[in-house]
Amino acid sequence: MLHICDHAGLGLAPAVAVQAVAVVVSSWRMRHAWWRAAFNIAQYALALSAAYAVSRLADLDRIGWFDVGVVAAAAAAWFLVKYGSVTVAVRLLFGGRWWVMFRQGLPFELLSIGALLLLSPVMLAAAQTSAALIPLALVPLYAVYRMARLSAEQEELSRLDPLTGLANRKGLLGDVADQLPAHAQRHAKGAADRHLALLVLDLDRFKHVNDALGHAVGDRLLVEVGGRLTGAVRPGDVVARLGGDEFAILAPRLTSVDDARDLALRVVAALAEPVALDGLPLDVSGSMGIAVYPAHGEDFATLLRHADVAMYDAKHRGDTITVYAPESDHNSPERLSLLADLRRALDGGSVSEYRQINMYYQPQVAIETGEVVGVEALLRWKHPRHGMVDPEELIKVAEQSAVMRLLTRRVVDDVVEQVAKWNAAGLNLRAALNVSVRDLHDGEIADQIADRLARYALPADRLQLEITEGALMADPRRVLATIARLDKIGVAIALDDFGTGYSSMQHLRRLPLAEVKVDRSFVLGMATDADDAAIVRSVIELAGALGLRVVAEGVEDERTWRLLHAAGCHVAQGWFYARPMPADELVTWLSRYRAVTPQRPEIGRHHRDS
Repeated sequence: MLHICDHAGLGLAPAVAVQAVAVVVSSWRMRHAWWRAAFNIAQYALALSAAYAVSRLADLDRIGWFDVGVVAAAAAAWFLVKYGSVTVAVRLLFGGRWWVMFRQGLPFELLSIGALLLLSPVMLAAAQTSAALIPLALVPLYAVYRMARLSAEQEELSRLDPLTGLANRKGLLGDVADQLPAHAQRHAKGAADRHLALLVLDLDRFKHVNDALGHAVGDRLLVEVGGRLTGAVRPGDVVARLGGDEFAILAPRLTSVDDARDLALRVVAALAEPVALDGLPLDVSGSMGIAVYPAHGEDFATLLRHADVAMYDAKHRGDTITVYAPESDHNSPERLSLLADLRRALDGGSVSEYRQINMYYQPQVAIETGEVVGVEALLRWKHPRHGMVDPEELIKVAEQSAVMRLLTRRVVDDVVEQVAKWNAAGLNLRAALNVSVRDLHDGEIADQIADRLARYALPADRLQLEITEGALMADPRRVLATIARLDKIGVAIALDDFGTGYSSMQHLRRLPLAEVKVDRSFVLGMATDADDAAIVRSVIELAGALGLRVVAEGVEDERTWRLLHAAGCHVAQGWFYARPMPADELVTWLSRYRAVTPQRPEIGRHHRDS
């Protein structure tokens, strides 16, 4: 256009005027503010002026290689002025790196507008030959423009979540990458607003909404949550949906961790009001983890992982908001490698990997009669390089990831199948197995157990689940709902590690318990420590008054065994009887086992000695 106007003797002014009209029409259609239209007119006027000044060096009547170079230089001047002015304006308003902002729209403009600029001499030559040739060139030019526009739109869509319209993980990654260098500069200068926070939010009970009301309602709930999050954050903050019911917030230019907490509190307040869908009010709540640059990480991957760790820590503690703390992070590189190996073993990629995971069983013996009344199922993992992995380490590795669900499925499947085999062989043993906090947060475990019991036609009283007081404290409402479902199925519930929690009396009163397990730390010391012995006796008396069976774990010597009998304990478990063993070894052990019962006189003497 500029070349044509100039060649016609009209000069720069008509080109600027035509461009200004185009900007005004476009701004009116897109409802831009007046100042934005004025800025766009000004930047186009400057860019056209720069291109015009350079293009004056070319002879457009007889175009040669030099003139082609001048036209390319004029196009380059147009780009530099146009994007330089935009970059300066945006940086003055929002800060950030100039090159990041400069390059964001550059690929599209180079392909589309660049093609138009460089083809302007061709259009001029065609116009000089015959005006009828100009329409023939418009179609391919428009095709080039549309292809570039579609490519830019696809790139933009790839950074957005299609359901909520928020940024997705890729978009969040780009925003963090754009923000971090500027915050690094602020941190080096000691600026007050040098901190950047990444907040991760995971909704509670979202699966229940999907199961009860359908995925369409669940999707509408996610859209509503996205809108509330967007309304709660500050201008310049980025809200993203990472997937499922997990959201993230990028909050730049904070002065301290307290600012991040304040933002999290605003988010919690925004979600406090129930969401009304189809006339049904739905409560929305969640757990939020916070990681702050640079204290908790200096790149996107580290910040996201640490915010995720803090979020799971919040769920475990029963808190709404938790800031990342290194002591809560169990995901060292060694543990992450171990987690990957555990997932492969559970997936059963090969027979050898599948056989790495096994269940061992430790007998539980009625103290009064010496009868073996049950077993506790204990998980064992024989790693091909590290050997037997410590069970506590195994649970720490799995519990904060989705692998925990796979592990629980494997345990339930193996134990129910094994108990069914024993039952068919005439061995009436009850098997107790431990479940984690994550298992109890999700009612899926109740569905799985009901399905497996029905598949093997196994009576529900052959299975018992052991839960800890820590699991109850994490989210009492969700845990109690799962326990109630298991109790309805007929599966017995035992409270494990009793005495180490915080609200034991309340739990004994409210829960549908069948059994209490006295923590081994008290049992091990009761033969030598009068306080431990008093605690064990008190627990036994309390549970007995409530009609609950009492199991003492960690019974390793005869004296402890006799003290437990004297106190009225029902069942004992420990190395005094047998160590945990594979299922086939247990059958052999049972064939050789001879019941032993305490003798009253000796019990009294030992009790007095304690």
